[in-house]
Amino acid sequence: MNKEYEKKFAASLSIISNGLIIVLKLIAGFVSGSISIISEAVHSMSDFLASVLTYFAVLRSSQPADKDHPFGHGGYEDVAGFLEGLLIVVASFYIVYEAFRKIMFGGHSEFDSTLGIIVMGVAILANIIVSRYLSNVAKKTDSVALKADSKHLGTDVYSSLGVLLGLILIKITGIVLFDSVIALLVAIIILKTGVKITRESLNNLVDGTLPEVDVKKIKQIIESCEKIYGYKNLKSRKSGPNRDIDITILCDGNMPLKSCHEICDELEFKVKNVLPHTLITIHCEPYKNSTYR
Repeated sequence: MNKEYEKKFAASLSIISNGLIIVLKLIAGFVSGSISIISEAVHSMSDFLASVLTYFAVLRSSQPADKDHPFGHGGYEDVAGFLEGLLIVVASFYIVYEAFRKIMFGGHSEFDSTLGIIVMGVAILANIIVSRYLSNVAKKTDSVALKADSKHLGTDVYSSLGVLLGLILIKITGIVLFDSVIALLVAIIILKTGVKITRESLNNLVDGTLPEVDVKKIKQIIESCEKIYGYKNLKSRKSGPNRDIDITILCDGNMPLKSCHEICDELEFKVKNVLPHTLITIHCEPYKNSTYR
């Protein structure tokens, strides 16, 4: 399957899945009056908005480079990832507010948790399947937006599992306070994920360097080349799935231009083989007091 088509299909699947889950959670939440289920519905709404952002980001980022965007449109995926992170953070604060309001001012009333247990079970199963599929496609295509969406749904799995356990406890003990306590635990999980996604996406948006593990791979390739004397000014950044690398290598000053070019091609090939979607620019400078080998 074409990678761009697979990315679009994955983003579309996420939208449909989240839309159905929202409807089910809202029905169960308002029928039962459970704050934890309603908080999960709010969380799923942020998932839905994130999925829509991801879909349009994938559509835009898949377009080839043009005159106004010579480095491509990968940045749209980083923008989508950043907004998704913010949505998760906002959703977590809303859940905390509602849970504390019920704990401090009351509002807990007995309810039948059977419907909620069924709905949360279905939601967990659906999110596990969709999240794993998105994660696989994200790894295959190196999509930042799909990766963020996958993690977004992943938090939904854990938070939904927490709500499900809470509803089961309420069913067994009849203690409705568990509803708000579980909602607070859900908010902590959501907040942690939201902050992580926001930081990663923001790093790309402000042209932060590649992760240390990627930089280490680049250095290992350059340092293993016996035809050069060294390197300097290694710069890197990431925009969506695309990596930009700029480096200066030190060659023998008497080396023919053709030989320098062949070394650059060799290094470029090795780097791209390890790090796909990479645009690498290599500058050659003469090494002082060198003799062509």
